[in-house]
Amino acid sequence: MGDITQLLELSRCGESGARNELFALVYGELRRLAYRKLAGGDGDMQLDAPSLVNEAYLRLMNQPALPGGNRRMFFAYASGVMRSVIIDTVRERQAQKRGSGEQPLTLTSGLRDHEPAFRGPDLQALDAALDDLEKSDSRARQIVEMRYFGGLSIEEIAEVLEISTATVKRSWQKARAFLFDSLQG
Repeated sequence: MGDITQLLELSRCGESGARNELFALVYGELRRLAYRKLAGGDGDMQLDAPSLVNEAYLRLMNQPALPGGNRRMFFAYASGVMRSVIIDTVRERQAQKRGSGEQPLTLTSGLRDHEPAFRGPDLQALDAALDDLEKSDSRARQIVEMRYFGGLSIEEIAEVLEISTATVKRSWQKARAFLFDSLQG
């Protein structure tokens, strides 16, 4: 049994200080996940990796009980928390009181042949599409969450969900097709 697994179990049993020790141990990995997730993302989000990790940490600390299991299960759960932080940040940023719908003025605004730079997916639309996906295939949604928001590999997801890598790959392809169709329409 690894250190993370032991600390998760101690935390679930109410051991004082186990959560702080756990987060000290996993903070670096959470930060790497956050950097990978936010790399090349929407610069308008105003959320950087340390902010994402810190907000996720606060939300995890406020949970009455952390998920049991092993290291991979913890990071799968943490990826869901990071996803909710990102979605909440986007929603807050796009709220009407903050000028939602206003086009930002740039140095290339108004130029005829200017093509807008590629932006990542609309995270609110992605969140809604993930909710629709969960209605038809909850495991596929879990896989998207762990892969896209948590940065877990196919093999890591298979281990967490206790299914074969081939099943994860099929569900990943199905989920991507579903999300592509949802986001295009």
